[in-house]
Amino acid sequence: MGDAVAELAPVDSLDCSESLSPQVSSELQHSCISEIDGEVPAIIDPEVAKKACEDVLEKVKLMHTAVIDSEDQVDCSEMKNVSWTGSELTKGDIMHDARSAGVEISSGMPAKIEEEECLMDLNTVKTARRRQKNNSAKQSWLLRLFESKLFDISMAISYLYKSKEPGVQAYIGNRLFYFRNEDVDFYLPQLLNMYIHMDEDVGDAIKPYIVHRCRQSINFSLQCAWLLGAYSSDMHISTQRHSRGTKLRKLILSDELKPAVKKKELPPLCSAVDTGLSPSKRTHQRSKSDATVSISLSSSLKRTASNPKVENEDEELSSSSESLERLFVSQPVRLAPEKEFIKSLMGIGKRLATMPTKEQKTQRLISELSLLNHKLPARVWLPTASFDHHVARVPHTQAVVLNSKDKAPYLIYVEVLECENFETSPVPVRIPETRIRSTRSVENLPECGITHEQRASSFTTVPNYDNDDEAWSVDDIGELQVELPEGHTNSCDNISQFSVDSITSQESKEPVFIAAGDIRRRLSEQLAHTPTTFRRDPEDPSAVALKEPWQEKVRRIREGSPYGHLPNWRLLSVIVKCGDDLRQELLAYQVLKQLQAIWEQERVPLWIKPYKILVISSDSGMIEPVVNAVSIHQVKKQSSLLLLDYFLQEHGNYTTEAFLTAQRNFVQSCAGYCLVCYLLQVKDRHNGNILLDSEGHIIHIDFGFILSSSPRNLGFETSAFKLTTEFVDVMGGLDGDMFNYYKMLMLQGLIAARKHMDRVVQIVEIMQQGSQLPCFHGSSTIRNLKERFHMSMTEEQLQMLVDQMVDGSMRSITTKLYDGFQYLTNGIM
Repeated sequence: MGDAVAELAPVDSLDCSESLSPQVSSELQHSCISEIDGEVPAIIDPEVAKKACEDVLEKVKLMHTAVIDSEDQVDCSEMKNVSWTGSELTKGDIMHDARSAGVEISSGMPAKIEEEECLMDLNTVKTARRRQKNNSAKQSWLLRLFESKLFDISMAISYLYKSKEPGVQAYIGNRLFYFRNEDVDFYLPQLLNMYIHMDEDVGDAIKPYIVHRCRQSINFSLQCAWLLGAYSSDMHISTQRHSRGTKLRKLILSDELKPAVKKKELPPLCSAVDTGLSPSKRTHQRSKSDATVSISLSSSLKRTASNPKVENEDEELSSSSESLERLFVSQPVRLAPEKEFIKSLMGIGKRLATMPTKEQKTQRLISELSLLNHKLPARVWLPTASFDHHVARVPHTQAVVLNSKDKAPYLIYVEVLECENFETSPVPVRIPETRIRSTRSVENLPECGITHEQRASSFTTVPNYDNDDEAWSVDDIGELQVELPEGHTNSCDNISQFSVDSITSQESKEPVFIAAGDIRRRLSEQLAHTPTTFRRDPEDPSAVALKEPWQEKVRRIREGSPYGHLPNWRLLSVIVKCGDDLRQELLAYQVLKQLQAIWEQERVPLWIKPYKILVISSDSGMIEPVVNAVSIHQVKKQSSLLLLDYFLQEHGNYTTEAFLTAQRNFVQSCAGYCLVCYLLQVKDRHNGNILLDSEGHIIHIDFGFILSSSPRNLGFETSAFKLTTEFVDVMGGLDGDMFNYYKMLMLQGLIAARKHMDRVVQIVEIMQQGSQLPCFHGSSTIRNLKERFHMSMTEEQLQMLVDQMVDGSMRSITTKLYDGFQYLTNGIM
């Protein structure tokens, strides 16, 4: 018997089951057992052994089938069951199953072949388990990224755009509530464009945040409505009517998205807006404009209070239908005043375009703004400003029409009164210019505030020029009186005492002494550095206004303003454009802001000046002007000097600190804008679109031709950027240290920009969705943009590239020809 067992050992050592199918292996085992059947009957029964092996093989077959099925399934619970089954079928379990069937198997029996086959199949189970662990590990890493401090709004927008998983999109949508409002507002065009043109999962993830913010802010509501209308305009008219963007825009403009009546727990996105006065403390009465707005927009809405908030959030409300109805009826129209104010400004621009000459346009602009002042102050504001305020007055005589061949953009200066919250703070009393100028006694000044009767009569006499039902006229005039300096109540001095200088002198009881040395120093400084002034030009009326230093303009306008004595008085400016699509300008602004942040983060001393853009529709908007800056065309036309000579005239000789500072500013800004022009392929770079400020910086404006578009789609300007010999002369020439510094800044700026390429590219890539803008003409816009970052080049190769671009731009014949073409056709020098 022992010999028989020993003879079977070589059969087991072959491990033939690894190369044979289970059926062949079973037959081989049966034959081996049959050969020794007569010799070892007490040890093993052939039938029992056969049955035991078949049971074991059946288990292995079932396990192998389960492993294959588990690889095609995503259900984690089924994967765990398969893993559990595989873990149970160990060597000990197989031996136990055989023994329980009545088989006594020694280490040399053929059944060991089946054990090794089972163990081999268990490796497949372990591989599947390892794959499942890797998938779950990836998900956990993604979640850890989302919850880390490194996860910023830029990454959130990127995952929201690129991810196809509804769960990830929903998570990002909820995550928006935890970012700062200012950070999300920067990407508002991208969010709304995704909402309009991408699938429903993305729209469903974005909408809750947009609705929440619209309930919180009137300004945010209007900006969303304007952007939704502008970015939906590229859709076919039949599709546009029923698109999600159009529906959301109608919802916002219907003024249904009001703040919640009862304060609810919200994610810590932003603090709740103060609701102002409670209904019991309101003393303001309804003005004529209030009734007009209510009747014109909805007969069911009646204004009984001037507070634009719904009600005090802490006030307990009855659940009866009467109390809810009273609450709804008492709500004022939140969006109408600002919407009609912007509409009036746009209407002025459209009417100016019909005037044949600039002189007639300027006269028409002054008269239009004069009529506009009759409706101010009001609960309206400039959306381009960075602080809360109410518009008090537009000094109409200071407005100018800007240079444009076909359109009529105009620049206005706006007097505003800063406040804590433009939605809840009371609108100040209107002070008529004619009455305040004729008043001789300070005792009568408190009566300069318009009473309710005077207010009503004054509005009835003003012609409704814009047919806006005076929806944004003074809607909230309380008992606010004109603020008087302390100690002026019984004074009978002239009205000029209300100027800032006179207030300061009146409040200081002690005389002010000025040393003779200070007087001599001030006179010498004025003689040494007197900025040149521009002469009036009927063909270019904006040159004089733009050349005047901003601080002097503020002082001059404040002295002549009836509101100038108020401590919260501020002066703002804005450019109103009609007939121009500013969506490309807004895209360029976002790219410039992102590049500015990147260079600041990487500590590269490049200088650029992004200016704010407000898109009202697909053919109108507002632009934040660059103060203390005039175009190079205006400089050359007014001074008849080369650029270097103008620098010497404005800032002094080569060795003065003022000139060296201005020269460094010029180099840093020129390098920054050269990189911007190269990356965005900015065209139409004539001297009318390049500004020079009082500190020596150059600022590029008018980004109407970027990326894939060019004037008349000719692609005439072939150089990477505009770099003329006059620019190089200001830098000190080709051999100067500042010119080498300029090329070094170009290299550093390009290296820093390509390090954060994705932050720049995603801004452009998202806006290409569903867009018909000229800058996205063709299918290679994004690919070409990425190629201009030269991610595969070494720094040495980038240095050579920068040298080649600088040399090619400086010697570009197309740049000279384009400047000559602009001079011949438009008179731009």
